[in-house]
Amino acid sequence: MYIEQAFKTLHDWWRYIIGVFIIVFGVFIGQIPFTAAVLLKAFKDGENPSGLDQSAMMSYLEPNLNLFLMLLSFAVGLAALLLVAKYLHKQSFTELTTSRKQIDWKRFWFIFLFWGIISSGLVVADYYMTPEHYQLNFQLKPFVVLCVIAIIFVPLQTSFEEYMFRGYLMQGIGVSVTTKKFPIILVYMLLVILCYLILASIFSLGFLGKLVFFVLASIILILFLNSELSERLIEQSSYDVLYQVVKRKSTPLIITSCVFGLLHIANPEVEKLGPMIMIYYIGTGLFLGIMTLMDEGMELSLGFHAANNLFTALLVTADWTAFQTHSILKDMSDPSETALSEIFVPVFVVFPIILFILSKIYKWTDWKEKLFGKVEEPVLLTSEIDAIGNDTNL
Repeated sequence: MYIEQAFKTLHDWWRYIIGVFIIVFGVFIGQIPFTAAVLLKAFKDGENPSGLDQSAMMSYLEPNLNLFLMLLSFAVGLAALLLVAKYLHKQSFTELTTSRKQIDWKRFWFIFLFWGIISSGLVVADYYMTPEHYQLNFQLKPFVVLCVIAIIFVPLQTSFEEYMFRGYLMQGIGVSVTTKKFPIILVYMLLVILCYLILASIFSLGFLGKLVFFVLASIILILFLNSELSERLIEQSSYDVLYQVVKRKSTPLIITSCVFGLLHIANPEVEKLGPMIMIYYIGTGLFLGIMTLMDEGMELSLGFHAANNLFTALLVTADWTAFQTHSILKDMSDPSETALSEIFVPVFVVFPIILFILSKIYKWTDWKEKLFGKVEEPVLLTSEIDAIGNDTNL
């Protein structure tokens, strides 16, 4: 079982909180070159950097340079994540990726080519049916540079997101739901997120402000979990009912999907299409999460996500998307006219069909147990316990 893989490692809930801090810090470090490049260009152009919003910053630099610097932060984040898994959790790359003894790269390449061909075909078909919606954007030299950047860094970006949400957090939250105090942690984190959103809407929180906020929130949580009040709360019968409800695989699936979707809220697409597009982002998170849990590994989600972003970056761009590239085509249509079909058709038609096809190919069974079953800590063999202990003493 994929989630239960984490029980073989050092899986204390506090390790995941520390791990997330380290990973997020790595992403911020990776963003420094992008921020520095934008500031430098703004000063050269005599612009006021504070006047650039998120959307303006994403289109301020030359497209290829902009793409490279944007994707660099994800590459640094991926490196931080893998280091956290290896040294903080004593978890191997294979255990983080799949429940199989070895990573099944055939699964990765199958869905990469499958979705790459289908998604490209849909773009080409739409181009021939509604050519007035597109403008030929192809320039050989910039496109060649784009290919080099995209082929190297887009898979790193998508791998970071998959290893973060369908890997590290899916397993981390999955094993944490067996902790009796997990409902307290869950409710507290929801309150922290709500407070953060309120503060962020009132004040301009820089990196230091965000860091201080989350460090204080973590200290308060640790103090409360070790207080007598939390012990009394756990003893209540109503609390036990809540504990039994959240102690299921659907909990990490829903949480990671929602967080995955909400982290896209700063994308230019949200400003252009409105909050309804969050249905697409959260729905995509659920689709990839279901794929991971049913297949007992991340190979399919890694391949799908890489194909989706890579082929899109190379084939088509638009002025209102996060990836503005030297692609072959440029979408000139009004996105508000096709918003409903672009949001609802993938989530409620295309994704279920893909899951059905994959279930037949890989013979998925017992959907109820794999998606909604209780998470139970497996009984480890003595040799496995000794191995974890020896790793801890290194």
